[in-house]
Amino acid sequence: MKLAEALIERADLQRRAAQLEERLTQNMQVQEGEVPAEDPHELLNELLTVLDALERLLPRIHRANLTATLPGGQSLTDALTRRDLLDLRLRALRRAATAAAERQTRYSNSELRMVAVIPARELQKLADTLAKERRELEVQIQQANWLTELPA
Repeated sequence: MKLAEALIERADLQRRAAQLEERLTQNMQVQEGEVPAEDPHELLNELLTVLDALERLLPRIHRANLTATLPGGQSLTDALTRRDLLDLRLRALRRAATAAAERQTRYSNSELRMVAVIPARELQKLADTLAKERRELEVQIQQANWLTELPA
C-alpha cells in the first residue's frame, strides 16, 4: 500500500469514528420505556473496531513519514512541519492584509481617519510568495506520498 492510500484510509477511518461517536452519543439515553433508534452496544463495538484499525494504521504512516524523503533530500516529516508553519504564516498575513485593506466610512471631515500602518499591497505580496512556496511544497509532498510504500 502506498502512503497516499494509507492517508486516504486514515481520513475515512477518522470520519467514520466521528460519525459513530455522534450516533453513539445520540442513542445513549432514551425516555423510560422507549428503545433507542440504534443499538448503542453495536455502535460502541463498531467504534472500537474503527479505532483499533486507526491504532494499527497510524504508526505505519508515522514511520513512512520519518523514512520518506523529498527530491531535495528533506524528510517528509520536515516537509509536513514546514507546510504547517507556512499555513500559519499565510493565515496571519492574509488576516493582516484584510485588516489593512479595510475601508472606513467617515460621515464628516471631523471624524478621525484611520490609516493602515503596513500597506495591504505589501502584505499581500508576501502572502502570495509564501502561497507559491506552499503550493510547490505540497506538490512534492503529494509526489512522495504516492511513491512511498507504507512499512509493515
